[in-house]
Amino acid sequence: QVQLVESGGGLVQAGGALRVSCAASGTIFRIDAHGWYRQAPGKQRELVAVTSTGGSTDYADSVKGRFTISRDNAKNTIYLQMNSLKPEYTAVYYCNCRARARSYFPVRDYWGQGTQVTVSS
Repeated sequence: QVQLVESGGGLVQAGGALRVSCAASGTIFRIDAHGWYRQAPGKQRELVAVTSTGGSTDYADSVKGRFTISRDNAKNTIYLQMNSLKPEYTAVYYCNCRARARSYFPVRDYWGQGTQVTVSS
């Protein structure tokens, strides 16, 4: 199985910056995609940013130009640098990994426990 450990997050003023990271560990055959989602109170979970094994990236329109996702393949770790933060970005940020634990296992989604990001106005 794949375990995801998130770090970073916290409280920051509007306009500030934060970085969160997510390390995948355990039995991992291949990671197809690794990214971040967020869920604000009363709202559905939404994609923030994702990176694939091939290096492609995708961002929610609301964070383009402000957030940058990067990865360290050797460490199975991704980083999300969040700049020019807005109060509306306040949410629990969840790490997601779409992976195959063994070559004969099906691809499935794994989730971290979530880390709170609060942006004060």
